Amino acid sequence: MSSTVLALVLVASAGCGYALAGRGTFLPAHIKAVAILPFVNQTPVATIDQVMTRKVIEEFQGRGKFTIVPDAAAADALLNGTILSINRVDAGRTDTGLASRYRLTLTMKVTFTDAKTKEVIWSNDALQFSGEYDLTVRGTGQFEASTLVDQSPQAVDRMTTDAARTVVTAIVEAF
Repeated sequence: MSSTVLALVLVASAGCGYALAGRGTFLPAHIKAVAILPFVNQTPVATIDQVMTRKVIEEFQGRGKFTIVPDAAAADALLNGTILSINRVDAGRTDTGLASRYRLTLTMKVTFTDAKTKEVIWSNDALQFSGEYDLTVRGTGQFEASTLVDQSPQAVDRMTTDAARTVVTAIVEAF
């Protein structure tokens, strides 16, 4: 192939419209500092709001493009979240018929607002995240949603990490 043809192919492919996901952001350029307000918990699962808030903060910090500030007055944008529900259904059973794996569905309301203009940049009133998790059930063998954090901290950690990644990706990358 001649160098002229090779150069034309390279120039033509450079404008093909494909790009790697996660490289940019659609957020306004002035948003550098984000206040992530404590999530509100409307479920019987104790401390899930604290875990979710911490995971969303960690996910934003991991992006390296934003400073997380504790005070809404110092922020360029505010993130508000409410955990509306956590539901579970059996997804696997042991040989004795006991549930060993559960599908958990976490439903949240999340709003990301420009602190200066008060304009909602991104929101979802019923953001759902589902995943299957092995749960360690102690005592009677019955699963109690209200003690999910105590019963299976590994499942809660994975679920909230995955949900936080979903929230931050949706906000930052406009998905």
